[in-house]
Amino acid sequence: MALETRKIRRRRLSMTSLIDVIFLLLLFFMLTSTFSKYAEIELTTAAAGGSQAQRSIRFIKLERDRILIDGTEVAPDAVAARFDGRTDQLALISLGSGATAQQLIDLLTALEPVSRLSTQVIG
Repeated sequence: MALETRKIRRRRLSMTSLIDVIFLLLLFFMLTSTFSKYAEIELTTAAAGGSQAQRSIRFIKLERDRILIDGTEVAPDAVAARFDGRTDQLALISLGSGATAQQLIDLLTALEPVSRLSTQVIG
């Protein structure tokens, strides 16, 4: 009794499909990383002492539903218009109990184009 043995031939592995998968993953991660924007906002905390004799000081109170500049309520889109860019000014920002981090970022972003203005966040 003779047994017939077939020789099983294996196909060669194709690297093309592996390279395609790696390329697609690389493309996916590159595209998703370009949609996220990175930005820096400089935060300065007020320190004790120090003289601000040559600057005019403005006080901003940020609350949950309103912004007060020197005690007067201001709309969020009109904040920058309240500052004169011709003189050095210091804006002290006080956060109310209901203020969120996003509101602070929005306020600092609105104040960024004002020239000769520095901001400090106080507790």
